[in-house]
Amino acid sequence: MVRKANIVEVKELAGGKGTAVVHHIVSEEELYGHGRMYAKVVLKPSSSVGWHRHTGETEPYYILDGEGIFVDDDGSRTKVGPGDVCTIVPGQCHALENASEYKELTFMALIHKA
Repeated sequence: MVRKANIVEVKELAGGKGTAVVHHIVSEEELYGHGRMYAKVVLKPSSSVGWHRHTGETEPYYILDGEGIFVDDDGSRTKVGPGDVCTIVPGQCHALENASEYKELTFMALIHKA
């Protein structure tokens, strides 16, 4: 089967600020109980994914384009760019910020069960 991604615009994603465009590539049903999201996410300039926790699951990010700041569970802030992989341990919190006022930050996100 071939189909298009389900694309939605989300304001204040996970309590963040600004706008994200989420390209849902595979639905939760298509992950057959192994996870709940596989998506390409485009954070508009000066937008963020808010600080949030994953209980019983993890959510790695793979940065495709742009630059951002990954906020880890301990509050540390790390500059990230294309090719970087941001990971968390189940039960931890994280956030991602697009600090640019001009360029989008694009990344892949997979929420899967631990």
